[in-house]
Amino acid sequence: MAFYSLIRTFVGSMLKTLYQQIRQYRTASLLTPTFTALEVVMDVLIPYVTASLIDKGINAGDMEKVYFYGTVMLAMALLSLIFGILSGRFGAYASTGFAANLRSAMYQNIQRFAFSDIDKYSTSGLITRMTTDVNSLQNAFLQILRITVRAPFKLVLSIGMCLLIDFRLSLIFVVALVILGFSLYHIISRVTKLFQQVYVKYDALNLSVQENITGIRLVKAFVREDYENEKFSRSAENLYKLYVKAEGLMAWNHPVMNMVMYGCIIALSWMGAHYIVEGTLTTGELTSLFTYIMSILMSLMMLSMVFVMLTQSAASAKRVAEVIEEQPDIVNPANGIIEVQDGSICFRQVRFDYSKEQKHRRSALYNINLDIKSGETIGVIGGTGSGKSSLVNLACRLYDPTQGAVWVGGRDVKDYDLTALRRAVSVVPQQNILFSGSVIDNLRWGNSEATLEECQEACRLAQADEFVSAMPEGYDTHIEQGGTNVSGGQKQRLCIARALLKHPKVLVFDDSTSACDTATDAKIREAIHNQLPEMTKIIIAQRILSVKDCDRILVMDKGIIVGFDTHENLLKTNTLYQEINAIQHEDGGDFDEVKGGEA
Repeated sequence: MAFYSLIRTFVGSMLKTLYQQIRQYRTASLLTPTFTALEVVMDVLIPYVTASLIDKGINAGDMEKVYFYGTVMLAMALLSLIFGILSGRFGAYASTGFAANLRSAMYQNIQRFAFSDIDKYSTSGLITRMTTDVNSLQNAFLQILRITVRAPFKLVLSIGMCLLIDFRLSLIFVVALVILGFSLYHIISRVTKLFQQVYVKYDALNLSVQENITGIRLVKAFVREDYENEKFSRSAENLYKLYVKAEGLMAWNHPVMNMVMYGCIIALSWMGAHYIVEGTLTTGELTSLFTYIMSILMSLMMLSMVFVMLTQSAASAKRVAEVIEEQPDIVNPANGIIEVQDGSICFRQVRFDYSKEQKHRRSALYNINLDIKSGETIGVIGGTGSGKSSLVNLACRLYDPTQGAVWVGGRDVKDYDLTALRRAVSVVPQQNILFSGSVIDNLRWGNSEATLEECQEACRLAQADEFVSAMPEGYDTHIEQGGTNVSGGQKQRLCIARALLKHPKVLVFDDSTSACDTATDAKIREAIHNQLPEMTKIIIAQRILSVKDCDRILVMDKGIIVGFDTHENLLKTNTLYQEINAIQHEDGGDFDEVKGGEA
């Protein structure tokens, strides 16, 4: 059953994906098996001509026949060589192109993923699928185009030639096929499950490497190298053990094949000798039979290798097909609205769960009713896990609410073209990311057409122009991968400037000034408030000092709104806000709090 399950999995997932992604390589994919088949025909005919050369030329002492059949054999060998070269070239072209299309299809679909889709796959898992799994499928495709044509075609033709030469001796091959088929079935049925587990272990190994490299500074700062080495060693050891077990089972394939091969040679030699003595078989025919038996057994060996390869690639085919065929939870509506009128935001009876199967867990957001006017500055405060980030993720439709509706600019967010909506609602996230390239290249992520003057103006509002201008090459200064050559506060200010270049109707600061000192934080808020009065500003923060001057402050706790009013009124009426204020005031606020400021 495992064998048939393997075939169904392979045909149902990989071949379906193969057909969709082969595209411009269809011609090469057809020419490869065609030239392979022609190569096999030449290979199979050569032993038959060899028999005639021996019997009619050498044994008969007829040199003219020797030259004739020798020339025919040479021509067939040259044709076989030419067909083999063409088959290899077209096969390489088609298989590498197929792999490129697979990676491209996966990458393009990942770009369409909503956050909820990304949550289904780990980063390390996606990397494994785009590298190890695609490489496995590339090799599988090449084997399909060449070996799966060559092996069975050569097997059938060789058996046909054996039957043509001597039916009785051909029965030896039937026995060999039964023994090998029985052995292959038992080997593959056991190995299949092991290789399905191998790629899960690959994900764990890649995750260990990715986390270690990403957080290498933290690892060294906390002197956790030994722990990380041990964690990596465990992952590598688990993968090693699984591979040893799988390869150990597959290792039986070779000795079984050799045993059957040598058994056939011995049986053919013993029986063939008797038939030659009896005069019912010629020396040339026996020589050809030896060649054909080697061809048959080599074809069987190639088929067994193909089955093993299919076993390995079936799991990869399923994993790659999952990513390519994944339908994003959030899709662009047909004829979506392309203009957001203003920055007003409205939540109506909104409930949100990160998991659709979240039956016994508290919702991230529950019964949210909220009205924000265009141009208002709204502060959002609450403890970790209170739902602050979840709230703004719904506004720019990175997630869809489980229940209820979210409106921006007077329309349901589901009616908007996603590009238009996300340009109008710009989020500066908690994790500020810069890409390798120049400062201005990073800024133009917000607006690819932005001029240098526009970038400088955005940086002035974000309090970034001063330190950027002081850099060795100013706005052309190179930023290392991940922004490792700028400080945390500088990185945050560049990300704010990048968001401002989108000229959004709504700007969300998701705790995005936490690495800035209090004075810089205040300057950023003041500049944006004065220069962009029509823009709706939502400031998510941990400290009251960052939100106390907002028009209204949203207080959240465990996914619900527990207060929405001005700083002064919340201090009088809201218990949670009073507690937060008391704790922060008691601790003296931020270490560099502006003199005279009060929480």
